[in-house]
Amino acid sequence: MVVNASLSCDIAIIGAGLGGVAAALAACDNGASVVLTEATDWPGGQATSQGVSALDEHRYIETFGATRRYAAFREAIREHYRRRYGVTAMPDGSPLNPGDGWVSALCFEPRVGVAAIAELLAPHIVSGRLTILYHYTPIAAVVQDDAIIRVTVTGAEGDVTITAGFFLDATDLGDLLPLVDAPWVTGAEARDDTGEADAPEEARPGEVQGFTFCFAVEYRPGEDHTIPKPDGYERLRDAQPFTLTLTASDGSPRPFRVFETGPTGLPPFWTYRRLLSGRLFDPSGALHDIAMINWNANDYHHADLIGAAPAERERILDEAKRLSLSFLYWLQTEVPRDDGSGYGYPGLRLLHEVMGTADGLSKAPYIRESRRIRALRRVTAGDILAAGRTTARAAHFSDSCGVGWYFMDLHAAVGNPRSMFAPTLPFQIPLGALIPQRPANLLAACKNIGTTHLSNGSYRLHPVEWNIGEAAGALAAFCLTHRVHPREVWEGPLLRVFQRHLLAQGVPLEWTIDIPPGHPHFIPTQLLLLEGALDGHGPRAASLAISPDQPVARADAPAVLRALLRVAGSPAEPVLDPAPDHQPLSRAEAAATLALAELPATGLSDPPTWSDLCTTMRPLV
Repeated sequence: MVVNASLSCDIAIIGAGLGGVAAALAACDNGASVVLTEATDWPGGQATSQGVSALDEHRYIETFGATRRYAAFREAIREHYRRRYGVTAMPDGSPLNPGDGWVSALCFEPRVGVAAIAELLAPHIVSGRLTILYHYTPIAAVVQDDAIIRVTVTGAEGDVTITAGFFLDATDLGDLLPLVDAPWVTGAEARDDTGEADAPEEARPGEVQGFTFCFAVEYRPGEDHTIPKPDGYERLRDAQPFTLTLTASDGSPRPFRVFETGPTGLPPFWTYRRLLSGRLFDPSGALHDIAMINWNANDYHHADLIGAAPAERERILDEAKRLSLSFLYWLQTEVPRDDGSGYGYPGLRLLHEVMGTADGLSKAPYIRESRRIRALRRVTAGDILAAGRTTARAAHFSDSCGVGWYFMDLHAAVGNPRSMFAPTLPFQIPLGALIPQRPANLLAACKNIGTTHLSNGSYRLHPVEWNIGEAAGALAAFCLTHRVHPREVWEGPLLRVFQRHLLAQGVPLEWTIDIPPGHPHFIPTQLLLLEGALDGHGPRAASLAISPDQPVARADAPAVLRALLRVAGSPAEPVLDPAPDHQPLSRAEAAATLALAELPATGLSDPPTWSDLCTTMRPLV
């Protein structure tokens, strides 16, 4: 029994959602000792305990746009189903998607996600490098001279005080931030603050996106599994309101049917976030589908969970649970049947075991918006929105610590029923967005980074949260090794050292879909783009592909030379000589040249000219 215990480690990670798990993996892999705390008994956050085990990703996810560790997480999930059912791929040969849901390339049961995470964490637990405290939440902290000294968490077995060199907030609501006096914001910022056209004229701190208690059901025709009518059902049904017809951005209706294709060709509601496709694994039909319900109808956006006092928070959570159960009751009793024969599908059976709870709802609410740190760098909607841009990539962040891509997806918020689903361009995660103004040894490790209310709608999704956490864990371990603070890494020459460190671990920092991690030119190509070379962010950057066989444009030569000099450790400025009469280097050759710059002797003059680069280095590459 733990009563008023104390623990000491290199890095304390408060919260074991996807960001917290990724941070723990990165920190442990880099030699740090870690204590990881979690409010529930399931690590994985939105992919497990919050029930959204239909991953919100992008169309390149199978080959690019994920870290190596996130790809290992996805592969562990698929391997579970291969072993369990003997099915290795989809009928068309595409990668296995156990739920065959249309919203995601990988839909699965939450418990399988928990098992996959346990498999990844197990070696560090066995080695003693990682300690996990389940059912623990932060309640107090001690901060001295701009540094967190210790944080106290509480659970059923008492309090535990954790002393560490670095602390990472990976809680879904940013619960550590007020305890350590870190500056933070909530809700919607004012337009004149962010410069965002869609921001309100005045700040609305309480305008926080709705959250959801997800649940899972199967369908048993001819049986009656109708649940008791929840308290306040009629009020909740009418206020939401419950419907399968959504509204497009232009105001037009988008009607869905339950099991059949909708009247305008939209796919069935049932397969939207289906977690298990019965016929995929058993064509006889003996295995039932499992569908997870996370729809506009059970998004709770009627009160601000972050700003609520404890008693009020309990009331809000209770009403949000009744909202989800009410939507299930509506589906069982009142939704128009696809064939027009009546109303309701009483054969929809709530599956308590899928979410691992007595009430059948997710262990924790699916949180879309957190407290957000006031960071060294803030990402705004203008940095990532596709509108008005002619390039293939979003705004360039030379301090990138990862990449992501998703629509700017905002659900209805407190006091604002409007939703948004705006196209964005493939974007980067700036390292400065993970570093708060204070304290010096705190890092944000999930959806609490320095975004705005609007840009958070793109940075809160599964692979991006994982990448954020992974970068935070790697940065904390890097800072311990080099005895520096995160701000010093961000501001100084160690930034490129750390970025190379991330690249070596399979974390893309730039979008290069034809040169993925593992490609022989991956690291140098990424470094060239970070330096502004290869025109990755210039006026001609119309493709996410690098096309390595294309020649380096003369206009890009100074940036290539600058990158070469930086890697070689030379303080000289690049020299662009008159137009050479020989064939310029290809992009692949430029990348190989950059890799060779680390050799003791290259035969180049100091500083090298573009002619030197093309004539002296080509025979070597």
